Amino acid sequence: MALTHGRYRSRGSGRRPAATIGIGVAAGVTAAAGLRFGRKAATISKIGKGHPLKHRALDLAAGAMQPKYPLDAMSTYLNGFHMYADDMGRQVEATHFCIHLRHDLHQCVIFDRNAPDARLIGIEYIISEQRFRSLPDDEKRLWHSHHYEVSSGSLTAPGIPDMAEHAYFEDLVTTYGKTFHTWQYDRDDFPYGIPQLMMGFTEDGQAAEEMIQARDRKLGLSTSHKRQNRADIPVPEVAPGANAWESGRTVQTRLEEMDFKR
Repeated sequence: MALTHGRYRSRGSGRRPAATIGIGVAAGVTAAAGLRFGRKAATISKIGKGHPLKHRALDLAAGAMQPKYPLDAMSTYLNGFHMYADDMGRQVEATHFCIHLRHDLHQCVIFDRNAPDARLIGIEYIISEQRFRSLPDDEKRLWHSHHYEVSSGSLTAPGIPDMAEHAYFEDLVTTYGKTFHTWQYDRDDFPYGIPQLMMGFTEDGQAAEEMIQARDRKLGLSTSHKRQNRADIPVPEVAPGANAWESGRTVQTRLEEMDFKR
């Protein structure tokens, strides 16, 4: 059914604008969906304020009734911190939702926080050490290690019992990540600009302590406790080529004008 505003569905008596009919149908569907998916419907209805009623109604119906297989498969929730690859002074909290896609590959979407109206700020790919060592040297410059993030307790799996989290991070401590943020939310209230390469911290004193403490208070956890709990996790040497910024030189994305190929 077309939702053309101001167009009439018929010329007979009792005619109503098609847009009104569309809203009514959508509202009926979403009402049924809300009964079945009450909690999800209530969450969706809280966001999108300012949009036309028909858009909000259709969003609600879609959220409750359409399968979202890639999203449903992202079962792992991680919270940590990133810095811009060319500026350690720019540090941001990053909420990851990940799927273990293959034995040597995770893929994650990143938000600024874990909330219904969270801003989508980037992506991260996580690979095994074996896969990282096989990469070309130029590619390795885009990747960072997770050794310190795990051992320091700064990378967490909120809500997971210590024993289960410990087992998960025994594997994650040897991995490497490639991260691009598409929204510089520490600077802009809109996703301006091009994706920026991000890196992870590699030693004490790099991440701002007030940022870590604010995260801990918000999520009700203790980074220092997690650090102590992971003290027995073996931490191997970082493979050459990762954390390229430590050399004093780094790479970052930029726009480049070029001829269009026809």
